[in-house]
Amino acid sequence: MSILDWLGFEKKENSSSPADKQTETVRKIVRELDRLEPERARYIASFAYLLSRVAHADLDISVEETQAMERIVQQEVDLPAAQVLIVVQMAKTQKLLFGGTENFLVTREFNTLASREQKLALIRCLFAVSAADDSISSIETSEISQIASELNLEAAEVNAIKAEFADTLAVLQRP
Repeated sequence: MSILDWLGFEKKENSSSPADKQTETVRKIVRELDRLEPERARYIASFAYLLSRVAHADLDISVEETQAMERIVQQEVDLPAAQVLIVVQMAKTQKLLFGGTENFLVTREFNTLASREQKLALIRCLFAVSAADDSISSIETSEISQIASELNLEAAEVNAIKAEFADTLAVLQRP
């Protein structure tokens, strides 16, 4: 299964979908992504989607959050910059289109693919995306807590990571 298929962007025969209008550059990047080992592709896709899930918790994915997502995906999953842009954009689009119905399913998928250390690293990344605009809202914190719960992580572990971002927590900032 390709990463595009998993994210719902696989080109269908006799289709006039947006995938039909991709530039050759994008097609080359997509072909490179298709060459990834399926499990790695699922890990990358679910990781990026979860970043989008938190970024969109306040119903807006800011430019700063998008840039943070791109930086984090490049650092955490070691993809070339061009591929990172495609992965992040696809994850954002899928979140906007199918978020409510896919949130739990994608988190469950990530839970099966990731080690405990990778899950904790994800939580740190989720806080980093939320802090990209210098303020982590209560709704973003709540979404991160929900994801952590779905990943079967202990509250104490999540709170320790959350403490690293205390200066950006909206509830602790002065009005």
